Amino acid sequence: MTTHAPQAGQAVTLPTTLDEAVAALAAMPTAVPVAGGTDLMAAVNSGQLRPAALVGLGRISEIRGWQYQDGHALLGVGLTHARMGRPDFAALIPALAAAARAAGPPHIRNAGTLGGNIASAAPTGDALPVLAALEATLIVAGQGGARREVPVSHLLAGVEMLGGGELIGFVRVPLLHAPQVFLKATARTGPGRALASVALVLDPARRGVRCAVGAIAPMPLRPLEAEQWVAQLIDWDNDRRLVPEALSAFGEYVAAACIPDPAPEADGSVPSLPPAVLHLRRTVAALARRALGRALS
Repeated sequence: MTTHAPQAGQAVTLPTTLDEAVAALAAMPTAVPVAGGTDLMAAVNSGQLRPAALVGLGRISEIRGWQYQDGHALLGVGLTHARMGRPDFAALIPALAAAARAAGPPHIRNAGTLGGNIASAAPTGDALPVLAALEATLIVAGQGGARREVPVSHLLAGVEMLGGGELIGFVRVPLLHAPQVFLKATARTGPGRALASVALVLDPARRGVRCAVGAIAPMPLRPLEAEQWVAQLIDWDNDRRLVPEALSAFGEYVAAACIPDPAPEADGSVPSLPPAVLHLRRTVAALARRALGRALS
C-alpha cells in the first residue's frame, strides 16, 4: 500500500504468465515490475521513485511455488518470506527458511518475495547471503520465451545485468541434504534490519564448507580461504568433528577476511580500526563461529 495517489496516466498491467510479464516490460521500457512491493512502495512513499508504469506479478501462479529438478529446487521468485518459512520448505532449504523467518514483522514476511530481495539487492537482504553460500543460479526470462542462467553472485556484483524486457523468473538451488545455518545480528530485539548476517552450509559430498557474510558490504562476501582452511580440519568420516579452538579461529578468519585491517601508513605503522568497525568485526566473528558450531553439532 502507498499513501501517495497514483500519478495521472500511470499504466498498471497485470499479466498472468511470465512471458506476458516480459512482453509488458519490453513494450513499456520505463515500467517497473512489482510483487510484494515492500521495497518499491517504501521508495515511492519517500519520493525516491516515481514509476511511470507498473507491471504487477501477483497473478502469475507459475512463480509462486517450487519444483524438483535434477537434485535442485527450482524456486519461483514470487515465493513470499512467509511461505518459505513454513516447515515443508524448511525441510528442503533450512538456511533460506531461517532467513525468511527473520526477514521482518509479519506484514513484511506476508508480502515480501524472494525475487524482490534479489532484484532490490539491498545489502541487508536476508536471503542474499544464503543464496550466495548455496551458489544459487537465477533463471532469467526474456522475450520470445528465451531463458538464460546467471549465477546469483554475478548479478549482485554487477558482472551481469538484466537487459531490457528481462525478468528473473526462478532461482535454482542445489539440495545438499546437509546442515545449513543462517544467523544475523540486529540493532534491536526481534525482527529488524541486519547489522551483519552469516549463512553457512556444509557440502559433505565435496567435503566443503561454504560461508557468506551479508549486510556489511554492498553484496554478500565469500571468505574462500577460510572455507577451504576449515574444511580440511573437519573429520568428515567421523561425525564431522572439529576441535573447539578451530571454531574460534574460523570466526576470526572470516571476520578478518571480510573486514581487513587498514593498510599500513607510509612509516610502516598500522592504524587501528575505528571502534564501530572493530565491534562489527567481532560481531561477524561471533556469528561465523556460532554458525559453524551449529552446523557441525
